[in-house]
Amino acid sequence: MSDRFPSLSDFGHDTWWLILVKCIAIFGFLVLTTLAAILIERKVMARMQQRLGPNRVGPHGLLQSLADGIKLALKEGITPFGVDKVVYLLAPIIAVVPAVMAFAVIPIGPLVSVGGHRTPLQLTDLPVGVLYVLAITSIGVYGIVLAGWSSGSTYPLLGGLRSTAQVISYEIAMGLSFAAVFLNSATMSTSEIVAAQSKHWYILLVLPSFVIYAIAMVGETNRAPFDLPEAEGELVGGFHTEYSSLKFAMFMLAEYINMVTVSALATTLFLGGWQAPWPISIADAANTGWWPVLWFVAKVWIFLFVFIWLRTTLPRLRYDQFMTMGWKVLIPVALGWILVVAVVREVTGGYREWIGVTTLAVAGIAVSALLFVGIWRLIRLPRSEIATEHDPVPFDPAAGGFPVPPLPGQVLPDTPVPERISGHTIRTQLALRTSKENSDA
Repeated sequence: MSDRFPSLSDFGHDTWWLILVKCIAIFGFLVLTTLAAILIERKVMARMQQRLGPNRVGPHGLLQSLADGIKLALKEGITPFGVDKVVYLLAPIIAVVPAVMAFAVIPIGPLVSVGGHRTPLQLTDLPVGVLYVLAITSIGVYGIVLAGWSSGSTYPLLGGLRSTAQVISYEIAMGLSFAAVFLNSATMSTSEIVAAQSKHWYILLVLPSFVIYAIAMVGETNRAPFDLPEAEGELVGGFHTEYSSLKFAMFMLAEYINMVTVSALATTLFLGGWQAPWPISIADAANTGWWPVLWFVAKVWIFLFVFIWLRTTLPRLRYDQFMTMGWKVLIPVALGWILVVAVVREVTGGYREWIGVTTLAVAGIAVSALLFVGIWRLIRLPRSEIATEHDPVPFDPAAGGFPVPPLPGQVLPDTPVPERISGHTIRTQLALRTSKENSDA
């Protein structure tokens, strides 16, 4: 391995003050990136929607995010009557802390010299560093679930339940998208995955995994068009409806830090991490010293811009479309793609490297095309074709000892079963009604 790429043996030797400096630097980077992302998001959305963004506080509105943070911190914190106070207060903390901790294994740069010590620009690394990120980020959802449950209100509870189902569904697809990367790099260490991409980035080899991860990371962070746990049109404000002041700000901080974390993980796994893009990478100095930090931050901001772009342009999906896409499109395609990668690597293992790389790239383009076709057909389907095709079945809601709501395809005994009317019949009735109105006129 090149001297500029850290290995697992390079970690665990830093002095206490260097570890403290790294911790403060990571926390400062996440907070400053959050403040900048909020301001840039409002500016970019305003430009895309042909209106003015923040332009009052500070030069060209540059201090707007800082002013909003101070305002939220100084506002009166209102605790509704009937909440579980301990859990209610702990929920925002549980949401923020894992979001910050997940960044500990993200490689930001190569080996550098700091105060006379040779150290990697990464807090730490593990043989299973990617699994550590998955485990830590999955803990953050407990903050959302507990916030909805402890609020003692219906709409936050529904938002928390939605978030649980959403995270379970899309973490499976996200984890499966990592398997192809593990097969190619033969490691789960984040620093070693970056080193394995010194010849070609994995977005070229495992394109379907990148597409699946890109979709899953938007669902994991509850961002539009997948912000269903906080859909204001249905749930008022979702899981944080009953939160205000600093507690509400902590939920927003956790959301934006999670956006930075999943963007950094995508950069690490698929875009070569901190390595310079071609043709800049031709120069040896581009991947040494502190220059790689610039390439890493630029790649992270590309993903953050896509987050903003999606929020500005796409409408929110229906919940049945969203869950169906996770279980019936992303997960099956991810499983099939893992099989393809394993077979290609086994068949081309004894040949030259370029044969396996070319085969994987061509297969990835084909599978990605099939994935996009499946998603497009799913979104175009009306609700009646996604739901069950059987006639509604009456059921007893208290048969199990306590009342439960009906599942799809079930109705209460006293509910009249609606007559199924075809689209042709509706169009015919509308045409007859229109012709009658014209004749009366």
